[in-house]
Amino acid sequence: MVKNDIPLSVRGLCKRYPSFELRDVSFDLAPGKITGFIGRNGAGKTTTLHSILCFVKPDEGEVAFGGLTMADSAAQIKQHIGFVSAGMSYYTAKRLRTITAVTRSFYPAWSDEAYRRYMGLFGLEEEKTPAQLSNGMKIKYALALALSHGAELLLLDEPTSGLDPISREELIEIFLALREEGKTILFSTHITSDLEKCADRILFLQKGRLTADRELNDFAASYSLLSCQGDAPGEIKPFSLGQRRTKDGCTVLVEKKAADAFSLPFRQPTLDEIMVHLEKEDRP
Repeated sequence: MVKNDIPLSVRGLCKRYPSFELRDVSFDLAPGKITGFIGRNGAGKTTTLHSILCFVKPDEGEVAFGGLTMADSAAQIKQHIGFVSAGMSYYTAKRLRTITAVTRSFYPAWSDEAYRRYMGLFGLEEEKTPAQLSNGMKIKYALALALSHGAELLLLDEPTSGLDPISREELIEIFLALREEGKTILFSTHITSDLEKCADRILFLQKGRLTADRELNDFAASYSLLSCQGDAPGEIKPFSLGQRRTKDGCTVLVEKKAADAFSLPFRQPTLDEIMVHLEKEDRP
């Protein structure tokens, strides 16, 4: 397989539905990094991932991995990609060893040694069935399968959705360990606090358009948040990027460079606060 320095390149990706359109999405993933993919439900995150993997046929655009395009070399490329989704399902009564045997047959580069290592690391038993696994353990099993065929790129679609805080924390630690091994991860989620613990970069999708592609720290530092008792000060309103009501008044999001011009107690917002304010439609 041809190699280059960009494990995934997406250019001009479009997918049209009667009530939704993914429009001109373009980005590159940095090798050996975790990229967070955020946006509210319905923004198009899953559509983007499914279009990248050709689960749905994109109307326009090009997806390339390791110098090969998905349009010309999808079967070859998918040998190097692992896809894990909270919505993945297996035959609930089949033992894991049976599911593994079927999965192994699709991947010439499958490593039994890697499989045993990850099954042991994740505390998984082959004699169990998916029905006997928690949601968190199902995600770990999906990761074990992906990593056992040598996946260099992991596409994760809401992997921590519905998990308890302890299970989510365990998965975050796994993702960080995989990054140390050189794996590249695209992590789609609306639980932004998980990304603050592990992501290097952020892609922000709004209504089918990619509106931000930045380093996580730079993205967060480019905004300021003001908490107000009652209504927001009149001089701030022209700079507002979004306003949310609170129990005692409101919060207002502005660009950091605008906040620096005022002597007011602004603070740096969390990723969650940035997202909910930017998604606020009835801005003042």
